[in-house]
Parts: sequence; C-alpha cells; structure tokens
Amino acid sequence: MAAQPTPPAARPPRVVAFGGGHGLAAALAAWRRLTPHLTAVVTVADDGGSSGRIRREMPVLPPGDLRMALTALAGEDPDTRQMATLLQHRLGGSGVLAGHPVGNLVLTGLTELHGGDTVRALDDLCRMLGACGRVLPMADVPLDLIATVESTDPDDPRRTRRIRGQVAIATTPGRVRDILVSPADPPVAPAVLDAIATADVVSLGPGSWYTSVLPHLLVPRLRAALTASSARVVVVLNLEPQPGETDGFSPEEHLTVLQGHLGGVALHTVIADQESVVDRCGLLSAVRECGAELVLAPVAEDGGVPRHDPARLAGALREALGTRQGMDVSGRVPQPHVPEPVRGGDEGNAAHGAG
Repeated sequence: MAAQPTPPAARPPRVVAFGGGHGLAAALAAWRRLTPHLTAVVTVADDGGSSGRIRREMPVLPPGDLRMALTALAGEDPDTRQMATLLQHRLGGSGVLAGHPVGNLVLTGLTELHGGDTVRALDDLCRMLGACGRVLPMADVPLDLIATVESTDPDDPRRTRRIRGQVAIATTPGRVRDILVSPADPPVAPAVLDAIATADVVSLGPGSWYTSVLPHLLVPRLRAALTASSARVVVVLNLEPQPGETDGFSPEEHLTVLQGHLGGVALHTVIADQESVVDRCGLLSAVRECGAELVLAPVAEDGGVPRHDPARLAGALREALGTRQGMDVSGRVPQPHVPEPVRGGDEGNAAHGAG
C-alpha cells in the first residue's frame, strides 16, 4: 500500500482584526496571545480631538486609532515598551501642540516623508515597535460617517435627524438607526485585500458598534473581499451598551444590527460575556438566525469595570477556534505589558474617538 501523505503541521492562524479605538486594542491584546500572524485593519473616520485637528490641517488619515493599534501590538523588550509609552504620551501645556499624542505626530510625519503613503509609514512604525503583526487603514482616504439618529423624546419636533461626523454621532442623544460612509466606495490598500484573502480568521468587535465596527462592512471593496474569503468570522460582543449609539441595546440587538449589515459575509462564531447576557435563550436564537455558534465565557475584567480581560478573551477565542484543521492556538506567544491611555471601559471610543 502506498504511504498516506503526512498532513501539514498545524500553525498559528492568520488573523485579521477589524475595528478601532479601545475595542480593537482589547481584541489585539487577546489575539496576540494566540498568534504572531496578526493584521489590524483600522477605522479612519475619527474627526475629534487630535485626530480631527490633524485631518483638517494635513492631507493624511486621522492617526489616533492607528496609533492605538500600533501600541497594542508593540514588542516586549524595554526599548520598544518605552517607545510605545512615548507614542501614547499626550503633550501638555496650552500651546498649539497641547493634547496631541506624540504617536499621532510621528505617524503624520512619517506619512509625509513617504509622500502620503500611510501603509509605508505604518510598516516603519511596526518595525520600530517590534510589533507582533501589522497595522493597516481600512481605506486610503479619510472617511466621514453619516448616521440617522432617532431621539428618545417623543415630543422632539426633529425626532429623526441626519448627523454627520463620528464625534457628532457619539454626542447626539438618541439611538442610531443606520450608518453610511462617505465617500461611499473609498479606495482600499492592496495589502488589506491580500490580508483578507489569506486569513484563516477575521474578527469584528468589540468597540463602538456603529462608528468602529459596522463601517468596515459598508466599504464595498472590504465587503467583497470578506464575502469571497474562506476565513472564519468571529464577532466579540460588547460588555454593555454605549451611550449615544446603542442605548438600551441587549447583546442580541447588537447582533441583529450587525446581521443587517453583513450582506453576503458569513458569520461563524459569536463570543459574549456570560455575566452580561440576561436573556441567554434570546441571544442563542439570534446567533442561530445568523447561522453561527455561540461561545459564552467570562471575558470581562474583575471589579465591575466594562473592559475585556485579554487573557480571558484569548481563552474564549481559543475555544471558538477549537481544533480547527491546520490551526495551532495553543498560545505560546510571549506577552509584554503594553501602555495604554488612562480610560474607563473598552467597549467604545470616547466622544472624540482615539484622539
């Protein structure tokens, strides 16, 4: 009898993580425990804080969310940790540079040095940080978000209104009913499409549902690449609703909204914190409606602060992938302590995004 071919050795999965702000940073902190083959595809719609100032004054992408993803993937040696701390540092004082994180200025300067090529600038910073992955923008041009927001006040004469801009959407009272991106069909870097085409896993969330998670599904070239991909799609649900976007939303409502924006993108696994789910049967029904499986696990930090714990979330992701053929998710990737800005929860960007 002819010898049976030896199956290829299992390897860590190639993962593409979509999002922005603190939510994406939380996902990256978990994924990096399972694989070094990690690509962050980051929203470029922030128009508040330092990022808003820079995008208004310079022909570059808003750098704040990109900076946060870079530092979330920074290497573990003392020099790269110090570099990550520097990039996150916000300048003080009351002058024109006050409030700018150093990393926003560095990324803007590198982009200018490379003739406007943000991908080259990001790759340079990844090398400087010894990053365990790659950071890419979701589009090659800055995006504007346009939302329909419905007031919760029945006597409001303008109960439904159209709001433009991430900050305005986040600070307008009411519920977001739909979201659009402008331009409607922005260019996307070939490196992003290549990463999706070769990915084993794609992850969405946690994060600001309407302004960080859903916009990726609204870009036609990204959605087409995701539809054509054979990667498993994993969604990490938020720990609580976000004021100004998803007030009063249950986990199953988050998922229903996501399903309405999937188009032809298949969904395979939904991860939810077991303590955040009140109606488990309702969530399970919503997950099955999407054709996916549900992983309920304790993924929040202790102490009542709505933040995902990186180690616990990594454990849930490992469970979600299980023993998928060809994937090694044993998680032997060494972990540094990565500096982050002082903040509250990780479920959504602040009113001014990553800044």
